[in-house]
Amino acid sequence: MKPVKSGLDSISRYLRTKKEVGRRKIGLLVDGPNILRKEFDVNLEEIRDVLKDYGNIKIGRVFLNQYASDKLVEAIENHGLEPIICSSDVDVRLAVEGMELVYNPNIDTLAIVTRDADFKPLLNKANEHGKETIIFGVEPGFSTALKNSADYVILMDKNHMSGYDDEADEEKLDASEFEEYPEDEHEESAEKI
Repeated sequence: MKPVKSGLDSISRYLRTKKEVGRRKIGLLVDGPNILRKEFDVNLEEIRDVLKDYGNIKIGRVFLNQYASDKLVEAIENHGLEPIICSSDVDVRLAVEGMELVYNPNIDTLAIVTRDADFKPLLNKANEHGKETIIFGVEPGFSTALKNSADYVILMDKNHMSGYDDEADEEKLDASEFEEYPEDEHEESAEKI
């Protein structure tokens, strides 16, 4: 008796052709209260798209405090990222999760979106363990220590995203739609994209 051919064989063959060699496995951590603010105009979709060109985002988490609006949480989920609501210090939770990624054998690149120098030890530990590091930051207040600790630095400036040393405007990305973290911690709503 001949085995019955099923659609599963063709699906398996198709999926094998989609397996990309050499793509990075990325863990993305976003410091929400520090970055997702009206004055910075940061767009998570732009960050996600830049990283997707480089590798596959295996873990994507956005850390928020308890004052984050439901609209903001929904927008983060709609971007395919996991919102983490912290009842205590957001930085501590992000650092703990970051250390878990450092020791996760399924992650080879750690991408952090923050301006905060508190994450320099995390970047150093990731580098020490052979992980590639990418830091996304905004001015003003982007820590020089962070810039000097990461393998790659991406500066997000109003409507542009570029490498820290890149002065060429033609290579900058347009970021015209933005998410927002409430400026006032007790504000009940944030604009969606």
